[in-house]
Amino acid sequence: MKHYGYFRSSAAYRVRIALALKELPHDFISVHLKKDGGQHQKPDYLSLNPQGLVPTLITDDGAALTQSLAIIEYLDEVHPTPAFLPSDPLGRAKVRAIAQAIACDIHPVNNLRILDYITGPLGGSKEDMLTWYKHWINEGFRGLEGLLQASSHGKFCYGDTPGLADICLVPQVFNAQRFDCDLSAFPRSVEIASRCNEMPAFANAAPGKQPDAE
Repeated sequence: MKHYGYFRSSAAYRVRIALALKELPHDFISVHLKKDGGQHQKPDYLSLNPQGLVPTLITDDGAALTQSLAIIEYLDEVHPTPAFLPSDPLGRAKVRAIAQAIACDIHPVNNLRILDYITGPLGGSKEDMLTWYKHWINEGFRGLEGLLQASSHGKFCYGDTPGLADICLVPQVFNAQRFDCDLSAFPRSVEIASRCNEMPAFANAAPGKQPDAE
């Protein structure tokens, strides 16, 4: 397998964690989102991922997969141990709800292309960008904390083993802390992320430990 990603991308970070938890060998290809006008916009990469986003996973059969949650569920179906989703329909729905609250609600309004648009075409200052970022982190984590308080009664987001929701949580907490967001009102989110990061699969997937880290 080949994993095309970028060290600071939350979505690529999720896939790194998933690959590590499954202990799946793969090649990493860096797609720098800043260099050369954005390597993700080059024709060769767009032929793999027409959206021009990271990550992209090339399977052993040569198929190109995009969108981190789709990639992670593919890995979970093809390599079912350890499982990323509970065995029961209700549990799977609850885990997917937490994961999607992060990947579909919190992350999209705060990813790199949005922040660059604020300080670029919109003419906003860095302070404007940070105000935007921290506002939506606070809004998103308020709801996320409620979901975790209601659904999480074990060591992780759902139960006593990490899964899809935890894979999404850790990169989002990392980025919020990187932007100096105050997460003190969200103790369950921070507690679970800290516990995850005690595990090698999560710790070794951290942005600073990647070969393209700057």
